[in-house]
Amino acid sequence: MRGEPGHDHGTGAAGSPTLGARPTGRAEAPVADDVTDGDAAGPGRERRTRRGSGIRERRRQQTRDRIVDAASALFTERGFEAVSVVEIAQRAGVVEKTVFNHFPVKEGLVFEADPPMRAALLDAVRRRPAGESVSAAAGSFVVGAVSLLGSPEAADGVAAMARVIRDSRTLQIREREILGELTGSLAELIAEETGAQSGQIEPWLAAHAVLGLYASLLELARDRVLAGVNGPELSAELRRQGRRGLALLQFGLAGYAKKSASG
Repeated sequence: MRGEPGHDHGTGAAGSPTLGARPTGRAEAPVADDVTDGDAAGPGRERRTRRGSGIRERRRQQTRDRIVDAASALFTERGFEAVSVVEIAQRAGVVEKTVFNHFPVKEGLVFEADPPMRAALLDAVRRRPAGESVSAAAGSFVVGAVSLLGSPEAADGVAAMARVIRDSRTLQIREREILGELTGSLAELIAEETGAQSGQIEPWLAAHAVLGLYASLLELARDRVLAGVNGPELSAELRRQGRRGLALLQFGLAGYAKKSASG
């Protein structure tokens, strides 16, 4: 998700690969149209072609950034449901079709279809050292990523997008879908590594546990930010709670929430 713990812009404002955190206020120098005519063939033409392609891509990214910034500002002002794509286009200085060329669905302005969180999480699992469990590697990654939401650069974006997401049932549904997709990707990787047979539940159980920790920390971050907690205090709490959750994943639920004899 963009503007909070998003995910390109799907990463958080401080670079955290989390869902829904959107950096805003970028300023980039305008691109000069310096493509010149020249020979029809040869190395010079090749260089000019590559340069022209690079300029087009940079312009495309600048347009995308303007659209995202316009959408973030409008969603923050009035909420996701109340803002139309036409209004976003007008604020960004483009036509409506351009918005849809970059973002086929409106929810894409908040959440990446394929958030960087997915690639980063799977990479953390693949690169773990010998002897380390999936839950330890993936859980540690999750705790580290979410704790970055306490950085000063992330504070405004997290608070703004927390309000936007919590006020929109559409975005809440999409967020749950993305979490489900992340769970599926992690479960598939675990099954592949362990050689699990079709129908075995262990890969899915492990994946659900890790993404459950992620979702819990994300909601905690939103609660605290909306209550006015941010910066080092927020990061410390997220790390503390994250370590407790990770310990639960590592050592199991057997001793957790046992009913007392008097209960």
